[in-house]
Amino acid sequence: QVQLVESGGGLVQAGGSLRLSCAASGSIFSIDPMGWYRQAPGKERELVAAITSSGRTNYADAVKGRFTISRDNAKNTVYLQMNNLKPEDTAGYYCNAGVRTPYSGTYYLEWGQGTQVTVSS
Repeated sequence: QVQLVESGGGLVQAGGSLRLSCAASGSIFSIDPMGWYRQAPGKERELVAAITSSGRTNYADAVKGRFTISRDNAKNTVYLQMNNLKPEDTAGYYCNAGVRTPYSGTYYLEWGQGTQVTVSS
């Protein structure tokens, strides 16, 4: 079983910055990709950014140029640096990982419990 533990959310004023972290632990052979999704009240969950083990990244148009995703493969940890935050970035942010287990080689998607980001105007 794999656990994803997120941290770094909070309340920030518009124009401010936050850094989210997500650490994976448990029975892991590999994780690919790792990413962040967000969900605002009344809206569907949407991809924010994702990164492969080789460092290839993908961003939602709404965050390009403001958010940067990175990962430490040795620590099974993914980060999301969020700069120039806007009120519309307010949402629950969820870590996501594509996990392959070490014995059976089973591949599945694991989710974190979420961390709240609130941006005040």
